[in-house]
Amino acid sequence: MYAFAPLHSAASAAASVVTWLADALVPLAGTAATAAAIVLFTVGVRLLISPLTLAQVRGERRRATLAPEVRELQRRYADDPTTLQSELFALYRRAGASPVAGCLPALLQAPFFLVMYRVFATGDGAPELLGQRLAGVPLGWHLGDGLTGGVPVVFGVLLAALLALAWWSSRRARRLAAATGTVGGAPANGPGAAVLGRLLPLLPFGTVLVALVVPLAAVLYLVTTTAWTALEQGVLRRPQPVAIDKR
Repeated sequence: MYAFAPLHSAASAAASVVTWLADALVPLAGTAATAAAIVLFTVGVRLLISPLTLAQVRGERRRATLAPEVRELQRRYADDPTTLQSELFALYRRAGASPVAGCLPALLQAPFFLVMYRVFATGDGAPELLGQRLAGVPLGWHLGDGLTGGVPVVFGVLLAALLALAWWSSRRARRLAAATGTVGGAPANGPGAAVLGRLLPLLPFGTVLVALVVPLAAVLYLVTTTAWTALEQGVLRRPQPVAIDKR
C-alpha cells in the first residue's frame, strides 16, 4: 500500500509522537486530548523548522535589496537576454544573494509538511487517531460525510478561522508588494511579475478549499500551520525601514 517506505516510516514516527502527546494531555484536555496534541505537534514541528524559514526570508530580503540594480540591468540589456542573465548572475554572486537562495529552505521544509499532512489526512501510522473526537465529532469526519450533530459548529469555526487567516495573508501580500516594489522577492516589473502579483494574493485561499475535502484532523493541522505562517509573516516579513541619506 505504501510505495515509499521512508515516508511511511516518518509518518509512523510522527503519529507515535502525537499519540504520546494525546495520552499526556488527557488529564487536561479530556476527550479533546488528541485534537490538542495535533495542535501542539504542529507548533513543535514549525518551531523545529523555523531556522529554514528564517534562511528563506533572509534570501528574499537580499534579493529585494538588489531590485533597483536588477531593474537597471533589465533596462540596459533588454535586447540581449544572454548578457542579461550573465550580468544578473554576477550581481547576485557579488552580493551573496543567489536567485534560488529562498527556494532551497522551502524545498527542505516540504517533507515535514508532507509527513504531517499524511498523518492527519489518512491516519498513516496510527489510524486510531482519526477515530478520536473533538466536541463529539470524529477526527476522521469529512464535511461530505454529513452535517449532523456538532459538525456544522466545529467545521464552521475552523473554516471561518481559515478564511480570516487567508484574507489577512492576501491583504498583507498586496501591501507588502506595494511597499517594497517586489513580488515574491523579485522586482515588480520583472518577467511574469504581473501574473505573479495577481496569483500570490489568491494562494492563501487554496487552504480553505483543501479544508473542504480533508478530515477534521487535517483541518486542525491546516488552521494551526496557517496561523503559524501568518505569525511568521507578521514578524519576519515585515517591511524593513528605509535608510535615509542625511548628507
